[in-house]
Amino acid sequence: MNLKLTFQAIFFGVILSIGFNCDKLSNTKKLKLAHGLNVDHPVHKGMEFLAKRIAEKSDGQLQIEIYPSQQLGTERQCLELLQIGSLAMTKVSAAVMENFSPNIKVYSLPYIFKNREHAYKVFDGKIGKELLLESEKYWLRGLTYFDAGQRSFYTKTHPVKSPDDLKGLKIRVMESSVAMNLVRSLGAAPTPISWGELYTALQQGVVDGAENNPPSFYTSRHYEICKYYSLNEHTAVPDILVISTVVWNKLTKEEKMWLQEAADEAAVEQRKLWQEAEKIALDEVKKAGVEVIYPEKEAFMTKTKKLLDDYKDNKKLYALIQSIQAVQ
Repeated sequence: MNLKLTFQAIFFGVILSIGFNCDKLSNTKKLKLAHGLNVDHPVHKGMEFLAKRIAEKSDGQLQIEIYPSQQLGTERQCLELLQIGSLAMTKVSAAVMENFSPNIKVYSLPYIFKNREHAYKVFDGKIGKELLLESEKYWLRGLTYFDAGQRSFYTKTHPVKSPDDLKGLKIRVMESSVAMNLVRSLGAAPTPISWGELYTALQQGVVDGAENNPPSFYTSRHYEICKYYSLNEHTAVPDILVISTVVWNKLTKEEKMWLQEAADEAAVEQRKLWQEAEKIALDEVKKAGVEVIYPEKEAFMTKTKKLLDDYKDNKKLYALIQSIQAVQ
């Protein structure tokens, strides 16, 4: 674990004291949930639905306080706060969870899902549930998946109509080895930058573009700088709602049931919100002068296929790839 971030986590931990507040007079518990997205984002709205359902199910005994927009730190910092129990819950990309759950990198592989419905079946089924719990040994328990759409490239200087158009470009990626290998396989230079710093990095030319889903491209206002959005849809990396096992183990059996039920319901609601937000986002960025490109995906699939084949020597992960591809 990064020593600097560990000190930051301890610093925040002193401020937050504990991931939830317990009011003995009113017999209520308040769980702190922090994340990096703004309040207009459909994933944030999904978490608002989660908070509403938990309050209803528990008759107000269990409540969630949401801290959006990196108020309590970056994704990595929030995860480390969870590990020491100073924060109850957070939302992170599955790509970030690779550092704690190695097999979850399968979600970051290019074109691993046939379509959105196929992805939902994997997330909701045995494979998805097992991967959510793989990080428990690092004090992080996955509760559910939020739809984060399909990631595509957006750039400043020219449109990406084929992999050749990415050659030589510096593309922002998450802190994920799979994401970096994917971008590298297409001829670009992967550059990890935190989400909160990306707007400025694009402005200053630190990177030439990035890759993300339509709602994130829109709500981040990256379309003000990047006027080309190529919907090649290379990955469908979900977001994961994570709870600290330090906090989870302090909840009663009934509280755990309320929380898990509310999380499952929030995932269903969030998927509806996501699909609505995707349409709005694409309409709005087009109005703002962004050229939306629909390239042939076959060339991107061919260029990145090797990334899946590279795991043949890793029997467990390659079996996982095959199991996902076999889901009907």
